[in-house]
Amino acid sequence: MPRFKLTIEYAGTRYSGWQIQKNARTVQGEIDRAVRTVTARKDFELYGSGRTDAGVHALAQVAHLDVATNLPPLTLIERLNIELPADINILAADVVPHRFHARHDAVARRYLYQIALRRTAFNKAFVWWVKDPLSVDRMRQAGHAFVGFKDFGAFAESDGHGNAERSTDVLVDRLDIEPAGDLVLVGIEGSHFLWKMVRRLVGVLVEIGRGKLAPEAAARLMSGSSDAPARLTAPASGLFLERVYYEHEARRAATKPATALPRFTANEG
Repeated sequence: MPRFKLTIEYAGTRYSGWQIQKNARTVQGEIDRAVRTVTARKDFELYGSGRTDAGVHALAQVAHLDVATNLPPLTLIERLNIELPADINILAADVVPHRFHARHDAVARRYLYQIALRRTAFNKAFVWWVKDPLSVDRMRQAGHAFVGFKDFGAFAESDGHGNAERSTDVLVDRLDIEPAGDLVLVGIEGSHFLWKMVRRLVGVLVEIGRGKLAPEAAARLMSGSSDAPARLTAPASGLFLERVYYEHEARRAATKPATALPRFTANEG
C-alpha cells in the first residue's frame, strides 16, 4: 500500500473546517468521499498536517494518504480532482516513505492574513475589510512582541477536546506586515499555532494600527489578564494556511498576496 503526500489548495468559505465532522461539510470529508469513489476502497487513511477552522483557506495544505491503488500519482490527482468540488484542488501527489507523517514531521507552518483597505466586489470571501486607516508602522512595532518562543495562552481558545494540559508555548520565527496595493498582509511563521491564535494576533495588530491601542499593549496582552484578544478576533475570511514546511525545505522569503487587490485610482484609463 503506497503512501502519498498530497498538497491541497482550497477555499474554505463553504466548509466547516478541514477535519471530518458529523453533520457538517468539511474539506477532509470531501477528499475522503473522492478517494472512495476513485479507488473503490474503504480501508484507507487520510491524515492532514493540522486543522483549519470554518471559513479558513489553504494555499498548500499537506496530508498523507495510505490507499491500495495501482494508479500513478498524476492519474490519481486527475481523477480525484474530477470528483472534488471546484473550491478544492489537489496540487500534487508524491509517493513518500511510510515513515513520513504529514503532521508529526512538519517543522514549521506559515499563515497569511489579508486585510483589505477598501470595499471589494470580488475578494470579499478572502479578506477582512477594515474601514479605518491603518498604520503599518504601528503594527510592525507591536508585532515584535509576538516573535520568539513564548506562551500564547492569552491568544488561544480551548479546543473543546479536553486538552487543558496542552502546552501553549509556541515558537514564532517571523512576523511580517507588508502593504500590497489595497491590502495589508500579515505573514506569520512558526512551529505550530494554537486554535484562533493567528486571528487574535491579527485582531490586536489591527486595533493598534487603527490607533485604538498603543503598540506597547501587545506585550501587556500576552499576560492573559485581558479579554481583548478574544474580543478582537479577526474573521476567518482573511486567513490562509500558506505553507507547511518539512525538514530540508527552503523557507519562503517574501510575503505576497493570495488574491491581489490593486490600488484603485480614479484617473486610471
